This record gives sequence, structure tokens and C-alpha cells, in this order.
Amino acid sequence: MSVRIWAALAIAAAFVGCDKPEEPAPKGGALPFAGKSLELFIGSASKPATEEAAAAFEKKTGCEMLLHFGGSGKMLSDMSLAERGDLYFPGSSDFMAKAKAKKFVVPETEKIVVYLIPSINVPADNPKKIEKLADLAKEGVRVGIARPDTVCVGLYAIEVLQKNGLLEKVRPNIKAQQSSCARTANLVALGVGVDAILGWRVFEYWNPEKIKTILLEKNEVPRIGYIPIAQSVFCKQPEVAKAFVDFLLSDEGKAIFRKWHYLTTEAEAREFVGSDAPVGGEWTLPENW
Repeated sequence: MSVRIWAALAIAAAFVGCDKPEEPAPKGGALPFAGKSLELFIGSASKPATEEAAAAFEKKTGCEMLLHFGGSGKMLSDMSLAERGDLYFPGSSDFMAKAKAKKFVVPETEKIVVYLIPSINVPADNPKKIEKLADLAKEGVRVGIARPDTVCVGLYAIEVLQKNGLLEKVRPNIKAQQSSCARTANLVALGVGVDAILGWRVFEYWNPEKIKTILLEKNEVPRIGYIPIAQSVFCKQPEVAKAFVDFLLSDEGKAIFRKWHYLTTEAEAREFVGSDAPVGGEWTLPENW
């Protein structure tokens, strides 16, 4: 059974499986969650790896995986407005903090899946010869970001620029703001309208023939990002939800994320940042954004 990726709030009737009472696991080697479904609201920072992991879990357990991808803020809004969904899987700690503050997730179920490093991404041929963060302020350089109010990587973009005293210098060069990590990565992959984006290091591995990553200097990285997951307060099947989280954290799940070059330990992430860089946390967007 292949993974089905549903548009958020698309067809409410499709989620009847989430409302069924729990049944004992089948005997005789049958798939343990056959006939069940699990709904996730996911920030697209993890999109390719999560799609692969969900497909593997579905094949292994028989559980139908219903995946919604988009900006982490929009996914939180969609989940809360619909009052459904088993797991919230945003692209950063910032949006998980918002979910916890609004009591839309069960805090004690939160787990860190992988770590992320903010970076510059350019087309593979790098026509503007961008080599460092300050180059984004040069005249004629067109910069793309994600919407910082609703997308994790957009929030990190503004934080990076502010930390390094470049926010107002680069701001006139920002020509596009996208609604998700996937759309932001596509800006540079398609090479239309921008010469560089402020994105994640892993974007290069989503499309290595078209995207090149320019790493920031270690002291330019404000903090290590991570992708958390937690059960929502609307979760109908906590046993199944926990099983999927356990799968993501298992050797098999971590291998899938490593295949896509996500960092599975804090120690790996620290190789890209200064020794005093914090992990996670919540950063507040300036009011004029």
C-alpha cells in the first residue's frame, strides 16, 4: 500500500478510520495495524525523508498514512481548526513551542527526530558566485526566503541576518517569500526569480543536480535547529502514533533520514556551529516582519 498524501482539510470522510475503537493486534503474523490510519500535520522541512519513512512504516504495519505537508505554522493552524490529527511534526522547535503554549500537543510525548543547520542555497552553477552570507547584500543579488511568520526556515533566515547585522542590508534584495520549505527550495532549484535562498543545509540533497549549499561560518549560525514530533490532543490512536514515533527513532528510521543527509545526533550538528550555539528554543520575529 503506498503512502497517500492528502491536501490539508480535504475530505473529512476519509478519516473515519481514526475514529474506530482500538482493536487487538491480529494474530498469526498479520500486519499489526492493518485497517487503521494515522494522520500527520507536517512541516515540509522533513518532506522527502518523512515520505519514505511513512511508506516503510505503512508497508511494515499495514497502517494507512495520511500526510499533510506545508509551512509549520499553517499545519498547526489546520490541525487546530479541524480538531483532528494524530501527530504534529513541525520543522523546528519554535513551532512546537507554539503548539505546546496553545495546548494542541501532549508535551510529554515530544521527541527530537533530527537536527538542521541553516545555510545559503544557490543554483548548482552559482551564477552570481555567492560565497558567503555578506554576498546576499550585494547590489543585484536576488534573495528568496520562506515566510518567517509561518515557516520554520523563514524564521531562521531572519534570525541569521539579524544576528550578523545584515537584516536591513539584505532586506531590499529579498524578492520572494514562500509558504513552505519545499516551495523555498524549489525557488533555487528552478532558478527563477532568485539567485540564492536562505534555507537548510539538507536542501542540496533534495535535488543535488540543481541545488548547491553554501555553509555559513560557524559563528554565523545562531542556533542548531531540530525537527520535533509530538502527539496532538486530538489523537485517536495513541498506541499507533507512538509506534510510528518509535519507528522514526529506530535504527531503520534514522537510516532513512541519514540517507537524505539529515543529522541524527546533536554531536553531528555541532560540527557546523560554534561551541556556544544553543540547541532549539524559540525565537521571536521582529514586529516589522
